[in-house]
Amino acid sequence: MRLSSILRALCGLVAVMTAGAPALAKNRTEISPYIEVGQVLIAELDDGGELLTYSMIAAGVDASVQNRRAQAQISYRYERRIDYRKDVGDSDVHSGLARAEVKIVPNLLNVEAGAIATRARTDIRGAAPLLGAGRIDNVSQVYAVYAGPTLTTRAGALDVTAAYRLGYTKVEQSAPVFLPAGQERLDFYDDSVSQFATASVGMAPGATGLPFGWGVSGAWEREDAGQLDQRYDGKFVRADVTLPVSRTLALVGGVGYEDIEISQRDAVRDLNGVPIVDNDGRFVTDKSSPRLLAYDTDGLIWDAGILWKPSRRTQLEARVGKRYGSTTYIGSFSHQLSPASAIRISVYDGIQSFGRLLGDNVARLPTSFQPPRNPLTEGFGGCVFGDAGAGGCLNDAFQSISTANFRARGINAVYSASRGPLSLGAGIGYARRAYVAPRIAGFFSVDGVRDESYSAEGYVGYAIDSVSSVDGNVYLNHFDSGIAGAPSVTAAGVTGSYYRTFLPRLTGSLSAGLYSSDVEGFDSSLTAAGLAGLRYDF
Repeated sequence: MRLSSILRALCGLVAVMTAGAPALAKNRTEISPYIEVGQVLIAELDDGGELLTYSMIAAGVDASVQNRRAQAQISYRYERRIDYRKDVGDSDVHSGLARAEVKIVPNLLNVEAGAIATRARTDIRGAAPLLGAGRIDNVSQVYAVYAGPTLTTRAGALDVTAAYRLGYTKVEQSAPVFLPAGQERLDFYDDSVSQFATASVGMAPGATGLPFGWGVSGAWEREDAGQLDQRYDGKFVRADVTLPVSRTLALVGGVGYEDIEISQRDAVRDLNGVPIVDNDGRFVTDKSSPRLLAYDTDGLIWDAGILWKPSRRTQLEARVGKRYGSTTYIGSFSHQLSPASAIRISVYDGIQSFGRLLGDNVARLPTSFQPPRNPLTEGFGGCVFGDAGAGGCLNDAFQSISTANFRARGINAVYSASRGPLSLGAGIGYARRAYVAPRIAGFFSVDGVRDESYSAEGYVGYAIDSVSSVDGNVYLNHFDSGIAGAPSVTAAGVTGSYYRTFLPRLTGSLSAGLYSSDVEGFDSSLTAAGLAGLRYDF
């Protein structure tokens, strides 16, 4: 699957969203293609900085469907940058997000799909440019798409569920990576295909007179990555019990067996034993080499905890257990403060890769979200705020684009609200990766390396009247690599925008922002940017 195929899949979700909508009397369908032109001015405020300018032409679509059979939204934008001095960076930028859930057969068969196109940091040790233009480095273009059915039914008193998901991730390196002297180069991500299948059967508490609920489930997950023929293969079976102790509180627990294996092949080497790289800077895979183990574990897994549901608007679940050879902590909290405001917190722990983690995060995003309006920051690299509150953040996936698998642990919290003309959003997160990789002669191995990142983001928007509005964003990110001698990296930024509708379909915008990136002891930048644009909605 190439870039054109990914983009067709992304835009093709519009057709999925509109399918079946005419059959419903109460259907809200909005499809708004648009074109936009603008002029961008960038001032590098460091010593000896320059003044850069370029024109941009963009085309995109914002579409949504919300009804009893389908909930879906897509926001996609293609931007062409016309540079007069050939020093601005990428000439083409794709950004977009799509989420769709369609009830093919009500109460039986659903189909879910999602896709994302955005730009992200390549190496955790490199620059962290929040501004999506100017002289940027350490940035790659990322595409991901997934889809799959879910079957939910009953067999007597039994609840039966089965699901399958197919995903694809593609990374194209858009800008070079500059690192301090002495830092080892890491391989570059190419693409991956992932599959996930699961099935479960069980009963709710009291279904047959039993004072507890029970379930038996199993799952299989496989990912095949193009780089060095990397393969992830994991499966588990487990039994779970839910024991209510009051109307709002239950004890939960489960035990099972899990088997995970991660492997890859060696690279082609020259006569001196040095790995060979291709024109894209990636190691060339030696298809004839034996598979090398990066991670292998099997054995008993268990966890136990509580489930608290004091109302339909609030739920808390917390568990502690044993998995991956050590203690694991997972949990979640959600609270719907009002129909348009909510908070969600999640604590996670799992074996992941860049492709699988990104796909999982996109799948957790709402099917109705607030699309970004400011092209200076290219919107889908951080938090996505839902129209009905909460949302989700992608910062843990975009910490860096690593080819190695890792144990991912961390916490994310997101809040979103709207009331009248005012809308708010905030997200914070902490992510930690412990990498697993084979140790191969001639390679720098990240096996045992631990990276950490911290992120915070805020958004506010206000409709002044029927034809004008303002919004603002603030960002703060910090990255620590576990590679010896690697610098810590800090990035911060603030953006403000004003919008005014001159004609029913014509809107003008003014945006300004200030952005900084500091690679400890190596490189720093402070950049101001301004944009004036016109957008026409068809």
